[in-house]
Amino acid sequence: MPFWPSVIIATPAHSGVGDWLSYRSEHALSPGALVRVPLGKREVLGVVWECPDQPPEGLDPQALRDVAGVLEGLPPLGEGWRKVVHFAARYYQRSVGEVALAALPPSLRELQPEQLARRLKRADKAKASSTKPDTPKALTPEQAQALDAIGGATQPVLLFGATGSGKTEVYLQATQRALAADPAAQVLVMVPEINLTPQLEERFRARFDPLFGPQSVVCLHSGMTPAQRLAGWLAAHTGRARIVLGTRLAVFASLPGLRLIVVDEEHDPSYKSQDGARYSARDLAVYRAKVDHCPVVLGSATPSLESWHAADQGRYLRLAMPARIGGGSLPRLRLVDMNHQPKGASLAPPLLAAMAERVARGEQCLVLINRRGYAPVLACDACGWKSGCPHCSAYRVFHKLDRTLRCHHCGFSQRVPRACPDCGNLDIAPIGRGTEQIEEQLTDLLADVRRPDGSPARVARMDADTTRLKGALEAQLDALHTGEVDVLVGTQMVAKGHDFRRITLVAALNADSALFASDHRAPERLFALLMQAGGRAGRDAQHSAASELWVQTWHPAHALFTHLRTHDFAAFAAQELADREAAGMPPFGHQALVRADARTQQAAQAFLNAAAKASDGLPLRDEVTVYPAVPLTIQRVANVERAQMLVEAASRQDLQRFLAAWAPHLLAARQVPEARGLLRFAVDVDPLTI
Repeated sequence: MPFWPSVIIATPAHSGVGDWLSYRSEHALSPGALVRVPLGKREVLGVVWECPDQPPEGLDPQALRDVAGVLEGLPPLGEGWRKVVHFAARYYQRSVGEVALAALPPSLRELQPEQLARRLKRADKAKASSTKPDTPKALTPEQAQALDAIGGATQPVLLFGATGSGKTEVYLQATQRALAADPAAQVLVMVPEINLTPQLEERFRARFDPLFGPQSVVCLHSGMTPAQRLAGWLAAHTGRARIVLGTRLAVFASLPGLRLIVVDEEHDPSYKSQDGARYSARDLAVYRAKVDHCPVVLGSATPSLESWHAADQGRYLRLAMPARIGGGSLPRLRLVDMNHQPKGASLAPPLLAAMAERVARGEQCLVLINRRGYAPVLACDACGWKSGCPHCSAYRVFHKLDRTLRCHHCGFSQRVPRACPDCGNLDIAPIGRGTEQIEEQLTDLLADVRRPDGSPARVARMDADTTRLKGALEAQLDALHTGEVDVLVGTQMVAKGHDFRRITLVAALNADSALFASDHRAPERLFALLMQAGGRAGRDAQHSAASELWVQTWHPAHALFTHLRTHDFAAFAAQELADREAAGMPPFGHQALVRADARTQQAAQAFLNAAAKASDGLPLRDEVTVYPAVPLTIQRVANVERAQMLVEAASRQDLQRFLAAWAPHLLAARQVPEARGLLRFAVDVDPLTI
């Protein structure tokens, strides 16, 4: 007796194919089974969504093609996983197959049955570890209270812990309790960026490899090779991996025994995907915990205002850990008024003197400037030429080390010209400062400073350029931990999550750029970045009394610095939430963006305007505001013109129902003659940047 499985495959929402395709099978297939099915002339990987014994209505059974094969040896993807995927697809306005197949390892699609069997057999031979387990640390009363509350929580937990308060130890012991309570239990631990995984992986492996074996902890992130990602996914899916550490894509990992979810640095914008299905991994983690009936912990010293507001409303349980381990104090804020410093100085003399003093004492300094490269722009004073990118509406950044002008948007790179390309002037100069320039200046300015052993001060740089090669990040972190580096210059990648024990001074050089930005989230991001960066100082209690956060600013009287001085996140959040409520901005209002990419700006905006016109008369149209189409801030990237249109509603439900009704009209708007040249469009629900 034949069966008629509905199979989801990787088809984007704008293709109009639909969520699933129907096939024929001689055997009943379990929902969640991984199969290969024909699609045109190709054979693709799919997931069985349901398998009725009756052919679908309106289709000729004889026209349906047979399932090509089943991936034997793999258990079906669980019901909870399928619910999360379905919810994500509906909420973020994507097709189910697009979300589901993107969550699976790419190499799984090409794996032959015999190759899969070999991998599973090889994994079963893993030996247990003979290493002595890392001993859990004694908890402070705050940590113990938080740990007990997590175990009995029936709602999402917001762990509001100061930097250095020991949140990671709470995660470790909560994980240990969950795994001890159930031999099949699994735990998902998420971090916002790849560079935070090595140190967290080291701590989890030291604690759990001796207890559960070397395969008990696996990582899942985009920096892994296809083979590594497949091995980690298989270990999680088959239950061999007890703990999965990963970035945002790990929220879709198949974990049949999931008993605890931890989202570290939950405020970080990196949890929101900016490509494909533009999902928030933090929000999906909360939904997944609800589906799987397990606790979810959102940890941060500077929670997102959405999570803070949810705790204010009683939807989240807020647990506070304001004290640092060992009784250390948070760093003292020192504002440097740049109006009173020498003209053109990138580093104020008092700051330099303080850094020299720290290095001479054997302490370390961290300098934060959120721009990589030597200078953001190269310019000619004679004719006004600037190093614009020919393919983007942005400037190419000057990188002095390899003498290139490099676009950080499309990657286009050229050698620095000997003279101005427009007028031939030989005097072209950099404008602004990046990490390369600050590193160079500090190396020169601290040349006469000596460490306690008499050797010269050592300055290093950590950004996307210096950590590109495999192992480079780990080597740089090790150099800092061992004291080989005295002053570290870096972008925001050095400001979060790292446990630097000897840093006593943190300096932020370019803090003003977000104070008056048009983006309503800019102050929240800046406050979080400065608090997190300052939290790298004084983590060792014996140095905490002398730890300082220096901020160079042209606006020292700004209200943001008032709250930063007292480390009063609650007061800052209350003020920001009051401002947002008055303006009807999230979390008090709800937004979506429709973005369009086209060969011309006119085509992109014509598509959006046609879609807006088609929305008239739709259900709930009166409850939704559709704004006119406008170009993005960076209008052109890689010769593609970009435009966007904002949609707002006071109710999340109204916005979702409107977007669902609008979806077919968005597809139809592609056919408007004026929109010829449209390349793609996407709906971004709950956008982080506008």
